[in-house]
Amino acid sequence: MNFCVRALALACMLTVSVPASMAQTSQAADYIVAVVNSEPITFQEMNLEVRRVGQRLAQQGRPVPGADELRRLVLDRLINDRAQLQLAREQGIRIDSVAIDRAEQNIASQNGLDVDALRQKAANDGFSVTSFRNNLRDQLILNRLHEREVESSIRISDVDVDRAIQEQQATNTDPFAQEINLAQILLVLPEKASGEEAAALLLKAQKLMQRARNGEDFNALVQEFSAADRRNGGQIGLRRGDRLPPAFVTATQGLQPGQVSDVVRTGAGFHILKLIERKAPERLVVTMVQTRARHILLRANAQMTQAQAIARLTDARKQIVSGQADFASMARKMSQDTSAEQGGDLGWASPGMFVPEFEEAMGRLQEEGAVSPPVVSRFGVHLIQLNDRRRVELSPQQVRESVRAQLRQSRYEEAYTAWARDVRARAFVELREAPL
Repeated sequence: MNFCVRALALACMLTVSVPASMAQTSQAADYIVAVVNSEPITFQEMNLEVRRVGQRLAQQGRPVPGADELRRLVLDRLINDRAQLQLAREQGIRIDSVAIDRAEQNIASQNGLDVDALRQKAANDGFSVTSFRNNLRDQLILNRLHEREVESSIRISDVDVDRAIQEQQATNTDPFAQEINLAQILLVLPEKASGEEAAALLLKAQKLMQRARNGEDFNALVQEFSAADRRNGGQIGLRRGDRLPPAFVTATQGLQPGQVSDVVRTGAGFHILKLIERKAPERLVVTMVQTRARHILLRANAQMTQAQAIARLTDARKQIVSGQADFASMARKMSQDTSAEQGGDLGWASPGMFVPEFEEAMGRLQEEGAVSPPVVSRFGVHLIQLNDRRRVELSPQQVRESVRAQLRQSRYEEAYTAWARDVRARAFVELREAPL
């Protein structure tokens, strides 16, 4: 997900309410504080936005600038946004109501609300439905403008990628990319062991760990107590971190050679691990987490509106979560996607393979079997179930593309700042004093 989309997602969250320039107010006294290419910004707009930003910073526990500084910063942002929206209009950038509907539905889903409840909350905060949707439209317009004007201007050469790969390889501290050799003592926990038996075995493991830390010969302890392979002092052999149990890597990532980890529990039992050797990778190794999920897709059409699709999938989710129905069976029966025959199975997916709305909802699912609320994308309405996650190594070409994306993102802020400064410089901006 690129920087612009992330910024849009943050700006559109309900907790970050719409700009005060869109808010309705009954305050009668008002005057113009700035003019941007003949388009005015009023004191009411600025003042409401100042209060909103100040309240949000306070809620987040962040320092709130002084009143004069906060007004200056807010007015500066309002001027920049106004100039950029004017440029977008000049370039013919338009956002249709379908895209606004989709953004509104996604905000509601992210906040655990339906659209009506979202609109009611906005109304309670003083924002009409029209002003709220106008803000979404403006944010989508700015997002599209930034993609066109800023992202397209960033150039990353092969030389840039080569240099970045060399730098990352020299400073790679990812424990899953490093090669490590561990020796272990394994105390097997029987599959049907009681809680008392597990506690007793844990106590035994902790005592062995302490003996090892106190300097007793680890090889002798391995030979006497370990249920794992005892050859070569229980050493597993030099392996890359992503080819070891994740719990082993996590438990030993802060150790120096010769040090002993805390007790690690796995399905096999309790492990005491000693770090024998750690080596930096000979080439840049990049791993990523792939996700396997299922989904049910309903498409809005003449026979079924988007609201009806959301209602149907909300009911389906209740049945699945309560155990009354199986996700795969529901997908075969309901889904309008080609994956329906496979029970909605989408296979292993790398980050960025799906549209942002789908990807974000899938990323919020933490436990295997968890089911998302209905998610609206340009393809329709989805219900998503997490099946599994795994860490895999990227191919050399994928590593280059990953590094290129990192460079692009790191250069975005600089490129955006320069572009925004240029747009501001080309606009006619007049600041006005308060009337006497």
